[in-house]
Amino acid sequence: MRTRMTVKLLAAAAVTTLLLQTGIAAAQSNVLKVRPFGDLKGIDPVTNSDYMARNHGYMIYDTLFAMDEKLNIKPQMLEKYETSADGLTWTFVLRDGLKFHDGQAVTAADVVASLRRWGQRDGLGQQLMANTASLEAVDAKTTKLVLKQKWGLVLDALGKPSSGVPFIMPERIAKAPATESLTDPVGSGPFIMKKEEWVPGSKVVYVRNPDYKPRSDAASGMAGAKQANFDRVEWLYMPDAQTALNALQAGEIDIFEEVPPDMLGLIAKNPRVKAVPQDSLGVQVVFRMNSLQPPFNNPKIRQAIRYMVDQNVFMRAYVEDPKLYKDCPSFYMCGSPYYTDAGWVKQDLAKARQLVKEAGYDGAPVVVLHGTEAGITNTFSSVAEQLMRDIGLKVEPQAMDWGTLTARRTSKKAMNEGGWSLFISAPTGADMMDPLGHLGLRSNCDAAWFGWPCDDQIEKLRSEFALTPDLAKRQEIAKALQLRAAEVVPYVPLGQLSLVRGVSAKLSDIPNAAIPVYWNIKKAN
Repeated sequence: MRTRMTVKLLAAAAVTTLLLQTGIAAAQSNVLKVRPFGDLKGIDPVTNSDYMARNHGYMIYDTLFAMDEKLNIKPQMLEKYETSADGLTWTFVLRDGLKFHDGQAVTAADVVASLRRWGQRDGLGQQLMANTASLEAVDAKTTKLVLKQKWGLVLDALGKPSSGVPFIMPERIAKAPATESLTDPVGSGPFIMKKEEWVPGSKVVYVRNPDYKPRSDAASGMAGAKQANFDRVEWLYMPDAQTALNALQAGEIDIFEEVPPDMLGLIAKNPRVKAVPQDSLGVQVVFRMNSLQPPFNNPKIRQAIRYMVDQNVFMRAYVEDPKLYKDCPSFYMCGSPYYTDAGWVKQDLAKARQLVKEAGYDGAPVVVLHGTEAGITNTFSSVAEQLMRDIGLKVEPQAMDWGTLTARRTSKKAMNEGGWSLFISAPTGADMMDPLGHLGLRSNCDAAWFGWPCDDQIEKLRSEFALTPDLAKRQEIAKALQLRAAEVVPYVPLGQLSLVRGVSAKLSDIPNAAIPVYWNIKKAN
């Protein structure tokens, strides 16, 4: 009798153990673990242009419009929108059922406050707000925008996928000055940030938003239905790429962003993982100079850098596979309708040395913000440092992680007060496609991207571009702008790269989008 009872108890215990193990496995399978390319240092995507803040924004916020796979702008938070016959009045009507994470309904007042704050910092937003006669909430769901004159880029501005994205926030949060960084992560997006679990330098945690109402139309790029298929998404920061690769191959993480090219062969040999594009547009690697401080406040020194650069030299130092890079002799992405190679020059180190001498260079140190854990920044910085020495510049590399670099590059101080001369970054193609939204060409002084180039002629051409509806004429303006940029050199393009993610073979339905996003992904058990 006792033996039978013991057998029954053991059987029950075995069933209980199996159920517990099954439950644990199910719980683990409903968590998406991502090694992001960098560390999240700040959560305000308006004041912080770092792409980690942008990617965080897509987790917790939503947008009025979004870009689909074919780069068309489609309604996202909107039920409908209308434009008056003269093109001056735009009316936007929100979809029903939109709620913020605190349970409050999304209203037109939230839209107005969010757009006004965004419009103080973003380049396209600044242009839009400068041409705005009024922006007001008509009722709880309806926002009306009235322009001073017809402007053909309203949808481009409101649907732009990258820096800075016009995310919609609660009015109470969006009323904060655009000079102060937000600390409250309440949005209306598909995921909710668990701020109490955020450990900078280690981990960021998001959970499914139970109140999120996806669109009914099919997903395409950044547009359409956004389904949160995981109860929990964890960003696990691993600065060492080998550690991240080991974790991916061991099944400890599901996604490894920005896999260094020399590791792609190892991924190809492992059937449990696969390589997929990081995004649909690729990136333009940029040599960004500080136009405020010596020596790059001298245009001849900046021109010397143009003659110093051979994009293939930089690219081949980082990646061997020619399918992953492109020599693109333009300030615009090679896939842009505004691409032109007008005014481009080939590498001429003798000419570069001559320009350095003509500039009267006095030996001022070139302080390089050298990001150590980011593969692109690390490799390209090393190549740039040696080439600058070759043309006669005194180079002072300062090693730091990417998060420190993004904080340091905001400083306008002199070198002896913690300033800097240059950094290398890789903005997404979405930010480098056309004159108006172009991150690197914008030359409106203090309002420009870090480096703060200042050129009235570039800004005049950008304004003319914004008011020109004809594509052929826009292309002429883009060419004129390229020729001017080749003269004043706000930055130097170092080539075009296609970035790669390593992902678990269990994952499917990864969005083909301009930005790496984490909705709609599915995971097999």
